[in-house]
Amino acid sequence: MTAIAHFIAISLYLGAAALAAAPFARPVPAPVTGVTRVLALGVLAHAVALLAATHELGHFPITGLGPALSFAGFVLAVTLLVVECLAREVSLTLAAAPLVALCTVTANLIGMQTLAPIDGAQGAWLTSHIALSFAGIAAYATAAAAGAVYLAEHRELRSRRFGVLFRFFPPLETLDRVNHLASLGGWLGLTLGVALAFAYSAAYGFGDLPQLIWGTAAWLGITTLAVGRVLGGWRARRAALVASLSFAAVVALYVVARLTVSGPGRFL
Repeated sequence: MTAIAHFIAISLYLGAAALAAAPFARPVPAPVTGVTRVLALGVLAHAVALLAATHELGHFPITGLGPALSFAGFVLAVTLLVVECLAREVSLTLAAAPLVALCTVTANLIGMQTLAPIDGAQGAWLTSHIALSFAGIAAYATAAAAGAVYLAEHRELRSRRFGVLFRFFPPLETLDRVNHLASLGGWLGLTLGVALAFAYSAAYGFGDLPQLIWGTAAWLGITTLAVGRVLGGWRARRAALVASLSFAAVVALYVVARLTVSGPGRFL
């Protein structure tokens, strides 16, 4: 059941991205309603997959590599759906929906193997750390997606071509606002998640160096972006560039960190 629900969610995420790309193939208005409905169905199918895995395992799947990737994809999909509904545009789906699908595909291939469940306050502490961290990463990814779309549209505007990108993408002000709010939300989520991680390590003597290095690097990236926006007076284009490049670096560091550890039950 879990694998089937994951497969349906993956198909719907990719379908939403394909539907969002329709205006590039022919001159039609952006299918906002259609894309958000397909995304919503994908989120629903993904939720069913997580609930099915919870039923099979006897606890919520979040601590293993596969479960963590599935949960990360789910949180990113929910964030994307909320942003697209509020902004009434679908360009972010082109950048974020394939990433959601990739996370979910990888989770499905690895399997939903988790660490042994931890009860009581320790288990709640660990779960809160992981959930907040991935919520922060999802917001960070949203800021990066908005930044990438902003840069593409800004380049189109400066070239004075006013082609399909300019007609299809939302106003630059909207993308900048999404980048700004997502940066602040990502900083809040990751700050809480990293703080809980270090406190958990100190309280229970658990230290996973690659995980701590990666989490700290992600926090430094989003903190640089948030501080630059709030206190540094960064212009929209600079913030968009930093968001895109720093998130790409965080993803690359994740791959490197994952290659240094072994065992399917690990968080990374």
